[in-house]
Amino acid sequence: MAGKRSAALRYAKALFGLAQEAGAVESVRAELDRVTEALTTIPKLADVLVLPMYPAAERRAALQGLAGPLGLSPLLTHFLSFLIDQRRTRDLAAIHDDFVRLAEEAAGRVRGEVVSATPLDPAQLARIRAALARRMGRELDLAIRVDPDLLGGLVARVGGLVFDGSLRTQLAQLRAQLTGER
Repeated sequence: MAGKRSAALRYAKALFGLAQEAGAVESVRAELDRVTEALTTIPKLADVLVLPMYPAAERRAALQGLAGPLGLSPLLTHFLSFLIDQRRTRDLAAIHDDFVRLAEEAAGRVRGEVVSATPLDPAQLARIRAALARRMGRELDLAIRVDPDLLGGLVARVGGLVFDGSLRTQLAQLRAQLTGER
């Protein structure tokens, strides 16, 4: 898995570098979003582009058929064709995720997620967003999710950090302290 992940990151960095040179990071990101969505919503298309049982020529033809309707730039079309030649289209979802992360980092943004036990009101969300932005020193793009299994509190995952203020974790820590477990 680590090898697959590092390969995806290498390809994402290469695409990001090309997109930066062309001044097209945001448009390439949008194109990658459309390709990923198309592959998710049209399983047969995903099979043809991703599964190696289809000949490369057939996979490139499918890509050319997809390029027009999705408005893909020559840059991304050539990159995807290169992935077909390298038999790396199976890594496209991971490449997409890594590209998005690189684009957000370059723009000074960080992606994160806040999971709470109950829905947060706008004032609570604003305080949480401000505190996390101060802590990270960057603008945040937060996804908000409710998970009643948390019992109470919230968990924030931002960048590579996890801020766990959930009741479940607090109870587990209290139990460990009371029983002498570590």
